[in-house]
Amino acid sequence: MNTQEIGIMPLWTPSPRRQADSHLSRYMAWLAARGQRFDDYAALQQWSTTELEAFWASIWDYFGVQSRTPYERVLDTRQMPGARWFAGARVNFAAHLLAKGSGERVAVHAASESRPLQRWSWDELRRAVLTLATQWRARGVQPGNRICAWLPNTPEALIGFLASASIGAVWSSCSPDFGVSTVLDRFGQIAPKVLLLTDGYRYGGKDFDRRPALRELVAKLPSVEQLVFVPGLDDAVPDDLGQPVTPWATLLQASATEPEDFTFADTAFDHPLWVVYSSGTTGLPKPFVHGHGGILVEYLKFHHFHFDLKPDSTLFYFTTTGWVMWNMLVAGLLTGSSIVLYDGHPMAPRPDVLWQLAQDTGTSFFGASPSYIGQLMKLGLKPNRDWDLSRLRNMMLGGAPVMAEHMRWCYEHVNADLWLTSQSGGTDVASGFVGGVPIAPLYAGEIQGRCLGVDVEAYDDHGQPRIGEVGELVVRKPMPSMPLYLWNDDDGQRYRDAYFDVYPGVWRHGDYLRINARGGCQILGRSDSTLNRHGVRIGTAEIYRTLAGVDEIDDSLIVNLDLPHGAFFMPLFVVLKSGVALDAALQARICDALRRQGSPRHVPDAIIAVDAIPYTLTGKKMEVPVRKLLLGAPVTSVASRDATANPAALDWFAGYAGEIAARFAAQ
Repeated sequence: MNTQEIGIMPLWTPSPRRQADSHLSRYMAWLAARGQRFDDYAALQQWSTTELEAFWASIWDYFGVQSRTPYERVLDTRQMPGARWFAGARVNFAAHLLAKGSGERVAVHAASESRPLQRWSWDELRRAVLTLATQWRARGVQPGNRICAWLPNTPEALIGFLASASIGAVWSSCSPDFGVSTVLDRFGQIAPKVLLLTDGYRYGGKDFDRRPALRELVAKLPSVEQLVFVPGLDDAVPDDLGQPVTPWATLLQASATEPEDFTFADTAFDHPLWVVYSSGTTGLPKPFVHGHGGILVEYLKFHHFHFDLKPDSTLFYFTTTGWVMWNMLVAGLLTGSSIVLYDGHPMAPRPDVLWQLAQDTGTSFFGASPSYIGQLMKLGLKPNRDWDLSRLRNMMLGGAPVMAEHMRWCYEHVNADLWLTSQSGGTDVASGFVGGVPIAPLYAGEIQGRCLGVDVEAYDDHGQPRIGEVGELVVRKPMPSMPLYLWNDDDGQRYRDAYFDVYPGVWRHGDYLRINARGGCQILGRSDSTLNRHGVRIGTAEIYRTLAGVDEIDDSLIVNLDLPHGAFFMPLFVVLKSGVALDAALQARICDALRRQGSPRHVPDAIIAVDAIPYTLTGKKMEVPVRKLLLGAPVTSVASRDATANPAALDWFAGYAGEIAARFAAQ
């Protein structure tokens, strides 16, 4: 099926009951009672971007955001960068989150390959957070100090973050599978005062001992004054780190009762909450600083209206602490729902381990990557046959472009009455630009619409918005969750160069986007890895969508190389299933599929079998680094090996670059 034809008939339409029960419908009724009536989501979305200040004021009022002082104005200027939101307001993210539940109702489910399923009530979570926050205050941690964690996705990381936010410290986390240099590239930029660390973790049934790395990490972070040890493989506290180490249990030993008269830090709306990072495949990762208030109002909007989470919901998303989806998972608590933390391999010891977790926790909203679904499809798994998924009503696929086949599989093998959202945004805004709409029909291969309050368009080469055409994803008006700044970017030049160098005053994200006439959206890959054939731009996702239907292919990567004298070369690299040979017949079938489902321009100039495709630690194909490698750049200049999930895969491409150079030098 041609990608332009995807989605003529809806895959799913919400029932009248579902629509009426959604947060979005309730919000629209609330607006109508105040004189703002909208016939459909499209009209509401348009108002939310044209009347930006009125929309965000309504979010403040609808969710009852609490501030010790009233805000002076919603937005002082729409200029980007430089927009300042809710000046004068003072809000604390952790205070709002912990106010959303109480008592013995479950707030957190947590499991790992080395720990059985645990449950934390709202009261237990609050006690632990406030106990830790009180301990840190007593030990001299001040608002603005950085607290960093080299921890897996466990309750300790969650408690640490909320305690940090409670006292106005600035949180940052990395997963312990990050190498030491990768962690230093991140934490070294922000000079932490407190470091939480662990001795190891279990993944895929194998224990990974990180103790040899601890001394190097601590030695190269001279700003650290306090070390906190969280057991991973062993309870023994390291004694060779050159400074005292406080066991986690010592800090939490008083958590049987809530500290009396605890006062949350009186943080300004734009007080830093956390630092998250770009992938850092080239150079130092960009350290994005987001504020308490901006993240609060953005997540109140996003998790209620685009996730439709409720107090009886249970949210799971497969992530690590080194990816912004962890921050979004934690923020599910803002809706009063419970969340599920999981640390381990998503397909070990069995490929359906996450579906058992969904059953055992009563998960109602399940989040994973399209590549995970692709693996399940190839294995022939049928989760709803083997597990009770009756509570699972919503799914989200994110982190990469979603194919129609992924969506159809979910309806057949998870739940036939499923609101299956695909969303796309970025670590840089810690949220989504386009996403789910619970009151609208859902079409195969599409993201349902533009998010509320996000003035997103697809720009052509002349900086004009286009419908039905592939263009640059841009945001024309500020969002509250855009970075306050990049750490150590005192004059803002790095920030401006990253997002505002092409269209002054307009955020250019670096993705290719197509918006159709009914508002449905497709992300077609990174614009800096676009395939430009004879002046026609092709998103790499269009290629991958077709190749997903070729059973012999496990994975793939395609790039286009602009060569001297106006020449170009577009090789396709494929990882084949075991026992499959890339013979002439298979190559012809691949090319025929790309020609039929795309166009002659979608057909590669060569198909090459490789052992592995290189990925970042957050699971993104390294298209741009590979393209630079094949054009002759050295490996050290295009990617940090420690920021690569499988660095050996890059070495093959570096070698193949020599073949390309020799081939075209002879022409």
